[in-house]
Amino acid sequence: MNWKGLAILALAPALALGSCAAWAQAAGNPGSAGQAAPAALRPVAPRPASAGQTGTGAQPYAPRPAGAAAAVAQNPSHAAAGSPEENQPTDQPAPLVTYATPPPPAPSPWAWQDRIAWIANIVLVIFACIGIYIGVSLLRKIDRQTQYSESAAQAAALSAQAALLHAQSIVRAERPWILVTVEPSGKVENRFMVMATNRGRGPARIISAMDKITTEIDQSSLPEDPDYEDAEGNPSLAGVILLPGESTGIKSFGRDEVRDFCGSDEKLKRVEKWEEVILLYGKIVYEDLVGVSNEEPCETAWCSWYIHGRQNSGMVMAGPMAYNRHS
Repeated sequence: MNWKGLAILALAPALALGSCAAWAQAAGNPGSAGQAAPAALRPVAPRPASAGQTGTGAQPYAPRPAGAAAAVAQNPSHAAAGSPEENQPTDQPAPLVTYATPPPPAPSPWAWQDRIAWIANIVLVIFACIGIYIGVSLLRKIDRQTQYSESAAQAAALSAQAALLHAQSIVRAERPWILVTVEPSGKVENRFMVMATNRGRGPARIISAMDKITTEIDQSSLPEDPDYEDAEGNPSLAGVILLPGESTGIKSFGRDEVRDFCGSDEKLKRVEKWEEVILLYGKIVYEDLVGVSNEEPCETAWCSWYIHGRQNSGMVMAGPMAYNRHS
């Protein structure tokens, strides 16, 4: 217990003893509650008329002065005859007589039943104070325990979230990643091959592949989002599995395809003068063979620029970020 609890327990018996002592004093002196105020002053009632005096001729009674009483005691005959001065009414007010209040009765002895009841009340008060203190202490402990539980729950939630992020990072690290590059063809001059390579740690299966060829003034003239509606699909790549480090060709393009694509000498001249550029773009949709089956498939978008010259040609990766994204 702390000092506050000890102070409460120390004051509670004193308060109980004081209240019980006052109750016992009131119980032991039943007459004290009904006592009248001491030394009350009361007026003297008029003396009743004697047998020989009736009607309105009766005189009010008034006590004699002290000197007259002494004279009557010395001369009884004079008192019997009475003097005409004494029988005459006087205008002086009747004196007040003071009555002494009798002393209060002695307190009755304290019965053993009252003593037992007083001790029982003291014990009950002490036990009630102890119970209140213990209840308050338990409530405080429960409050602290609840706060500890909430803190532990929050820490567990943060740990679970961190573990989930760690697991997701591990899964992403172990998943396949297909990247697209451009390589020159070793068999035909001025011909290039768009290659898809698995750079991840897990096997990948290609679901679909599509590509599109267009001409623009420059790379910045492309639409913000790639348009694959009229893109040409490559069904031969569907179902191809790429192990980590393996590659496959998805598109071949050279000088022979440039003339066929332009369709006219005027457009071919604009391409040769770089007034217009030939851009090839597309995307590959694939899935992770080791991952969960209900996960969304991954995508790799790519874009390249075929640089056509009068004698030699080249091909490099180009295009904005929307045309070269990975998911």
